[in-house]
Amino acid sequence: MKHSTLARFAIPAALAATLGLGACSASNETALSASPSAATAVSGDASSSPAGSDAAASTADTSSAAPSTDASGGMSASASSTGGPGGPLSGTLKGSGSTAQTAAMAAWVAGFQQKNSGVTVNYNPIGSGGGVTAFLAGSASYAGSDAYLTTQELTSSQKVCGAGGALDIPAYVSPIAVVYNLPSVTALKLDAPTIAKIFLGTIKTWDDPAIKALNAGVTLPATPIAPVHRSDKSGTTKNFTDYLSKAAPSAWTAKPDQVWPVSGGESGNGTSGLIAAVKGGTGTIGYADASQAGTLGKASVKVGATFNAPTAAGAAKAVDASTPVTGRPAGDLAITIDRTTTAAGAYPLVLLSYDIGCTKYSDAKQGALVKGLFSYITSSEGQAAAAKTAGSAPLSAALQAKAVTSVAKINAG
Repeated sequence: MKHSTLARFAIPAALAATLGLGACSASNETALSASPSAATAVSGDASSSPAGSDAAASTADTSSAAPSTDASGGMSASASSTGGPGGPLSGTLKGSGSTAQTAAMAAWVAGFQQKNSGVTVNYNPIGSGGGVTAFLAGSASYAGSDAYLTTQELTSSQKVCGAGGALDIPAYVSPIAVVYNLPSVTALKLDAPTIAKIFLGTIKTWDDPAIKALNAGVTLPATPIAPVHRSDKSGTTKNFTDYLSKAAPSAWTAKPDQVWPVSGGESGNGTSGLIAAVKGGTGTIGYADASQAGTLGKASVKVGATFNAPTAAGAAKAVDASTPVTGRPAGDLAITIDRTTTAAGAYPLVLLSYDIGCTKYSDAKQGALVKGLFSYITSSEGQAAAAKTAGSAPLSAALQAKAVTSVAKINAG
């Protein structure tokens, strides 16, 4: 199996420009910063230490605005801007998880730190599965995940969160794009059964009759198709396989899973690794948060009788057409996405990413920091910041109101 891995997280120049950031000339990577005196660390180091430890808080340099490079290549600096509801917060907060949320999280943390003096937020985009594992182990105070906690994970969360357990709070809505690298094809239409067969390896070349039938008038080459999947435990993979299992049940019989269920093929670690693998090949195809697609082609997906492009508006329509998961704890907002909706303009290959925190924190300072960050994320300002930076769809007014109510349930201790 071919395997692509990017060890360091690099902030695209476009993202840096959007946030108004300065560049690190030594590596062309950028420290995420809301202002000359506010920044967040986004580290590629998968190692972890107990979140909110006194040592971590005491070693945070809140007097220096200059970003520094940590041992893993991540960029870090501390916040020193002031303001915020109830007075400024301070301390160090550690989170990890979804790579899809990376750009949005950069904007959220920058905005949060502008309002709170002395706060440093370290978010490690190691993938949804890794983030949930770190959160349940107590080595991260919150997790970003493209899949809501399973019943078993909710039970496990009581070990670190107490009897109330954890909450899944919707934070980020974005289409998952079927990305491809086929320079001669600038527009591509696919339906769910064809996508399934491509990733199963039963459709092997780009001029296969099934693809031709969907793309009348398009000259498709005989180039071999090289599917690329995520090598890590991924919420994006779970959303993608959930879509295939529901929209193409005859072709795709595997159950939705964070672990890619098909053996063989090329893989990439994290969103950046998958995108790099697709860009590095010819005839390659993969799946990723549409905001990370860059210059790759993005297929339009058949929804009802039309083919819809992966847009934020289409993703939002699909989420609005979906229903809450039953049997969840009070305040938990897990949603079952309707993958077979035919609502006009909807794009059901959508990623609804959650931020996960405890209902109660034994460390009051950590609880206050998580509650403060989540409050900003679910605010209209936070949702607008993510939409501007990452191209995501803001939560609908109804879902946002529920999210704000759920955040209010977080007890600092």
